Amino acid sequence: MWPKSPKPESRAAALVVALLALPGCIRLDMYNQPRYEPLEASRFYADGRSARQLPAGTVARGTLLEDRAYATGTVNDSTFATELPFALTPELLQRGRERYGIFCSVCHDGTGSGRGMVVRRGYKQPPSFHIERLQQQPAGYFFDVISRGFSTMPSYAASIPIADRWAIVAYLRALQLSQQVAVRNLPEPWRGEIEAAANQAAAGKKEPAGHEHR
Repeated sequence: MWPKSPKPESRAAALVVALLALPGCIRLDMYNQPRYEPLEASRFYADGRSARQLPAGTVARGTLLEDRAYATGTVNDSTFATELPFALTPELLQRGRERYGIFCSVCHDGTGSGRGMVVRRGYKQPPSFHIERLQQQPAGYFFDVISRGFSTMPSYAASIPIADRWAIVAYLRALQLSQQVAVRNLPEPWRGEIEAAANQAAAGKKEPAGHEHR
């Protein structure tokens, strides 16, 4: 005996329920569409990685640097830039002094002599900026060292923006110059202060032994 066919009302109700559920299923499929999670393996590619390497020469939006000397400190593959890529201003030197104090003085100390605090605690001492070899290096050389590191010094490219690296180079040049300028060539207010301090120091050395200040 054949089972009774469902009533037309029941068939209509079932159809309505199915139609109402259908959009939910479609949305769920779109929400959970096939995809790879970050660093997930893939059997589709021969190297087993789902993330693909960027094409050679890819540059992130907003990071294209067309001025080679500014971006790298070099004018070609074997020559460093000899000058700063922008005008030297008091504001630039002040910025360089601030950045130097934060990133460089811990090793190179405040004068650039290489006796910073971490060196006193055992870190390898860097050469003084005032030796002849470094006095003769072009500006681009120092920018390159800051950017790529040298010997035990790490790269600071990820920590110091390009403009601030150049500001540090400008201040470093000022430090080098400060050790080479004769007192007679300084502006009058500074020359007077230095000469007064020197005279005071000389007078203190001439005091007889046992002299006490009251």
